Amino acid sequence: MESFVNEVNFFEGNNPEDIVAQYGTPVYVYNERILRKRIRNVAGVVKKFPYKANFSMKANSNLTILKIVLEEGLNADAMSIGEVKLLELAGFPADRIFFVPNNVSDDELKYAIDKGITVSLDSISQLERFGRLSPGARCAVRINPGIGAGHSDSVVTAGKNTKFAVEEKDIPELLETARKHNLKIVGINQHIGSLFMAPDPYLAAVTNLLRIAHKFDDLEFIDFGGGFGTPYHKLAGEQEFDINLLTEGIEKLLGDFIAETGKQILFKSEPGRYVVADSSVLLGRVYATKENYDKKYAGTDIGQNVLVRPTLYGSWHDVEVLRDGKPVLPSSGTEVVSVTGNICESGDIIAKERELPVIKEGDLVCVLDAGAYGYSMCSPYNSRPRPAEVMICEDGSVKCIRRAETFEDLIRLF
Repeated sequence: MESFVNEVNFFEGNNPEDIVAQYGTPVYVYNERILRKRIRNVAGVVKKFPYKANFSMKANSNLTILKIVLEEGLNADAMSIGEVKLLELAGFPADRIFFVPNNVSDDELKYAIDKGITVSLDSISQLERFGRLSPGARCAVRINPGIGAGHSDSVVTAGKNTKFAVEEKDIPELLETARKHNLKIVGINQHIGSLFMAPDPYLAAVTNLLRIAHKFDDLEFIDFGGGFGTPYHKLAGEQEFDINLLTEGIEKLLGDFIAETGKQILFKSEPGRYVVADSSVLLGRVYATKENYDKKYAGTDIGQNVLVRPTLYGSWHDVEVLRDGKPVLPSSGTEVVSVTGNICESGDIIAKERELPVIKEGDLVCVLDAGAYGYSMCSPYNSRPRPAEVMICEDGSVKCIRRAETFEDLIRLF
């Protein structure tokens, strides 16, 4: 694929130069059509049995996106009371929010309890805390199934080297703690990690969690987690995660479980990245080109404060070069170049030693798959205000869904 933005008509006829003329650079640009298609894909992962997808909002917490998720029928996961409050602001009722915190205080638990929001407890210690606050309540627990997967050790959230969840050998103590406080465990959930591109690790974890489910008597739902990948190497031909293959595999497992137990249970997943990643690109301006010791660098205003994933995880994002609003294709000639940001850190590199179309000062750099863990992990590091987010609507119009910060915003709390 020479150009993703051309192939999918990402800008819907809009000139990217017109967008940055109005909103500046860097700027996150979303495509509503692609976003809604992804939401509908995850909403239909399981068709034969009761099923609900929860959007894992830590991937992207923009209020407009949350409203679209709600409108399309997904529920949502929250990791903090701040995320819970954003979901409430977007219109989510309590029964469509699942609070899945990690090591939180009484105040956060009390907020969810008072609102009637189902809470998943991440440890026996947290279950004990919850039980003291709300004896006799309903809750869920997060299980570590012993299987992890992901693109980096930092995003593997199950297995033997993670802080998350309760391992299987501790379930008897977990159940005893629940009995002590007369708690009813109505759900179990897991999350094995992020960005696996084949269904096999997910199906293995589903199989294991269904086996573990037999240890619980009052289950009303089983949540298998998310982590479905998106092809970050799409310009090199990487294929999309096969949702249909996942559906085929998971429905067989669920059918066998229901036939064996006779239980009517709601099955859930909690995708985040898959829903939003490729619905957004990040546009930045090239302000300098140079060579240092025979290596070329293209300096942009997309610093690690704006997109931290490459610095934090060594993550790959495909990059396109736009000139006069149109992609410069590799067939026009390429060079090896490192695309960097404007932050005073050696690790401030978006794309290291990539073969890209020849970049010139004044070009736009278009970073693909920026919708997940992009803006949601932004910071004002180096006292650089965070950028705007805009959406290209299904009718082709462009609207601002979050304005750019100003210096006055940065000093407001001093």
